[in-house]
Amino acid sequence: MTEPSRVKYKKVCAHCGKEVGAEDIVKGFEYEKGKYVTMTDDDFEKAKTEKDKTIHILHFAEIGSIRPIYFDKTYHAVPEQGGDKAYELLRRAMKEEGKVAIAKTVIGTKQKLLALIPTDDGILAETLFFADEVKEAPKEIPQPGVSESELSMAKTLVGAMVREFHPQDYKDEYQARLWEIIQQKIQGKEITVPQESGETTVIDIMEALKQSLAKVNHAS
Repeated sequence: MTEPSRVKYKKVCAHCGKEVGAEDIVKGFEYEKGKYVTMTDDDFEKAKTEKDKTIHILHFAEIGSIRPIYFDKTYHAVPEQGGDKAYELLRRAMKEEGKVAIAKTVIGTKQKLLALIPTDDGILAETLFFADEVKEAPKEIPQPGVSESELSMAKTLVGAMVREFHPQDYKDEYQARLWEIIQQKIQGKEITVPQESGETTVIDIMEALKQSLAKVNHAS
């Protein structure tokens, strides 16, 4: 039996089959089948306007009007040298008015749509997908009718579990268990299943509704 080793991915020329290095690779655009025009970094820069080199604000909006499916990646937006005052004015104005800015910029070789979101101590730049980049739901989700009593009970269950969101309260428990297993294998120990810690607060809301409604019906 051979010793295990890591798998490496190599860049290989589709035409001759030889491995190529990063210095041998150029950017190109296929304008016809099998025909390419090469592009340099300077070519990409020439396509940028002055607006593309900065964050260009298009308008302001309510963050609630942006469906979460459009959110992509989050960055910290920081002011350029000498732009501290304008940055703070924008942050304060958006924060106090409860608005976000919809903007555009070019990152690398792609134009990005952004949502600038004010926080207590800065501005977050959330990249957004363009409409044609978002896939439609694979199927229409049914919306069966619900009674007022069912909805009232659901709201009661939600209200009972409301508390502030503090990111530090949540840990990647799966990775911790996985690391424990890795350590056991390194030490040649028999792998034991990690014990669950704390209480699980997963609620089957429909089951809770059924039980609660059954009690109500029985009482009446």
